[in-house]
Amino acid sequence: MSHNKRASLFPMQRCKVIHLSRHAQGTHNEAFEKDKLAYTKVEYFDAPLTKLGWQQAQQFKQHNLTAHVVPQIVVTSPLSRCLQTAIAMYGGENMKPHEPMSMALMANGVALTGHPAISSFGAPPFIAVEWCRERLGVHFCDKRLPVSILKKNYPTIDFSNIVTNEDTWWTSDVRESTEQLFERGRCFVEWLLDRQEQRIAVVAHSSFNWHFTRLFGEDCSPIVQKELQDGYSNCEMRSLILADKKPNLFVQRSPCDFVGGSIHYVPSE
Repeated sequence: MSHNKRASLFPMQRCKVIHLSRHAQGTHNEAFEKDKLAYTKVEYFDAPLTKLGWQQAQQFKQHNLTAHVVPQIVVTSPLSRCLQTAIAMYGGENMKPHEPMSMALMANGVALTGHPAISSFGAPPFIAVEWCRERLGVHFCDKRLPVSILKKNYPTIDFSNIVTNEDTWWTSDVRESTEQLFERGRCFVEWLLDRQEQRIAVVAHSSFNWHFTRLFGEDCSPIVQKELQDGYSNCEMRSLILADKKPNLFVQRSPCDFVGGSIHYVPSE
């Protein structure tokens, strides 16, 4: 049988659109420009967004008025800079006086810059997962807050996928290896493929995105590899197609499909 080496063709129901982003500028990024050891310093523990970081994420929101990126769910790393970026990019408006704080994606007083609380009204569901965290270990900026605090800071974000309250993934003396990061990326792929949604926004980190995108593209041209695998700037977003080539279960056909008549074509000898 002849195979097409240039293109791949997949049923729509086996494909997901992944809007993959890197977080906007965090305090650790700003500090690193002057101090190359900033990431290892405890004062940048779970670094939140800077004023510029908030502006970058809000610029995406303005861009999205014409781009019309409408995810069915927003998946984010549980680190503060990603949570805040995701909320600024895909969340609702600033909380109104009559809205209960239980409706907030982000509560008052959480943002370092004094940004007011942000509502979940009109926003897709948000879920935080450990799989798409930054490279683990040694760097204090990559250690997360306890889930008990995160739930208070971000009331409507779903943290149920995070098993432990304290950050047991991060260690002060051992840096996550390249192969461990690739394996974590593979686990994230499986997690995404097992979800029902077909339009998913992901807000993650530079090193994670670098390794995650290198799980793919080996059979592509250098041009496509560059488009897929180039490093991400702060708050950069790229829209990608993730196809499940070897599913184990039948799923419903795409709602775009039309079944047609009862007799299927079979070529004659």
